Amino acid sequence: MRKVVFITGASSGIGRATALALSHEGYAVVGTARRKERLEELASEINTAETDQFLPLACDVRDRASVQAAVDAAITHFGRIDVLIANAGIGHRGSLIDANWDDLETLMRTNMDGVLHSIRAAVPHIRQQNAGHIVLISSVTYNMTAPYAAIYAASKAFVSSLGRSLRMELEHDNIHITDMLVGRTQSEFDRKRLGQGGRSSAGLRVMAAEDVATAIVNVLHKPRRAVAIRWIDRLILLGNALVPDLIGRRSMRHYK
Repeated sequence: MRKVVFITGASSGIGRATALALSHEGYAVVGTARRKERLEELASEINTAETDQFLPLACDVRDRASVQAAVDAAITHFGRIDVLIANAGIGHRGSLIDANWDDLETLMRTNMDGVLHSIRAAVPHIRQQNAGHIVLISSVTYNMTAPYAAIYAASKAFVSSLGRSLRMELEHDNIHITDMLVGRTQSEFDRKRLGQGGRSSAGLRVMAAEDVATAIVNVLHKPRRAVAIRWIDRLILLGNALVPDLIGRRSMRHYK
């Protein structure tokens, strides 16, 4: 029986690329996002008259009832969920003190509440398979001193910390947890970022969303606890741990 993957934020970027990659691998994919029309376009790329690979579902991860309804619809359609990829997220750039409160609340509800809602709705069904996998899309900023990106970095610290604890809670259910520590990726992230506009992390090479999708496919075949895809991302993580003030002051120049 084919495995079923539930992906949040599947209408663009990493989520979209991962949905395509996993469908090509033979997984059934449930793709959720607020933009249903984008999901319908993706469904037309994946599904054929002979195959039912992709189920598009409108869902707002900030709304617990919306996530639960999407999970229920996935179970009704495919009968199971084996993998959750908690990908939906948004960025923020600018002074924490001067930021618009609505922007901060939107980020926290999306990046933090959204992950909680997704895990709590999907895990009871993943448990029924006596095995499964949760992939959390975090960031190389999760352990960074990140002035002018503080709320985003804090939200990813929440995600990574949650993953470490959840791994112990679910180990007896044979559910793997992978923390994807993602660096700069070509997507709508910069354009959709809340707060100040413009690019961040100038000078760092941007990887394709497909590179992240390939790493996610690989980790589903061979589970790992944490993944940083590129050597530069691993170097950033090490610098965050060893010389946080140096990395923080460098990041401040990019974000301010």
